[in-house]
Amino acid sequence: MGIETHLHFSGRTDRGVHASFQVVHFDLPSFWTDVKKLHDVLAHHLPGSITIRRIHQVSDTFHARYDAKKRLYRYVISTQAPNPFENDFITFVDAIDTQKIKEAITLFEGKHNFEYFMKTGSDTTHFIRTIYKTRCYQHKNKTILSFEANGFLRSQIRLMVGMLLAISDGKATATTLLEQLHCKKRHKIKLAPHNGLYLAKVLY
Repeated sequence: MGIETHLHFSGRTDRGVHASFQVVHFDLPSFWTDVKKLHDVLAHHLPGSITIRRIHQVSDTFHARYDAKKRLYRYVISTQAPNPFENDFITFVDAIDTQKIKEAITLFEGKHNFEYFMKTGSDTTHFIRTIYKTRCYQHKNKTILSFEANGFLRSQIRLMVGMLLAISDGKATATTLLEQLHCKKRHKIKLAPHNGLYLAKVLY
């Protein structure tokens, strides 16, 4: 296209994490007014793993990341035999106690300091996040964990899912979760694999 611009994404994801929904904004010269043509040109050059759903012209003040009010992530788990066609997109476990997870996942809801649910090495100094809604439900033969919040820290969801899976396996309890959530003790909880996590929706 011969145009230099910078892409601004609505949210950053760890390597290997997916996005079934993503918002990107970028600046273009004023002569690019044909949105359909722009869509077709970009779609032609992008790899098959990326699909453009819609392109809209927005105000000059809009920012895909900073204007976002809520983000929804989903984590997909299966107890079926591992499938080579799905290994990169689903986390496979031997067994899962969904009742334990349903009881524990709601403890994350509300405004909390999630410093102990953040991967070390981040330069973030503000650890307060508000989780508005959590769910644990079945979809076909998969277990879905969903988290809707105003934002997330580095690897926060994978650490929360790791805690929930530890509770499911009997290696942790609700007390363990609350101790870490209230920054009283950082427990050695395994980070959940990246392949089951999806950015699913961004709300403005």
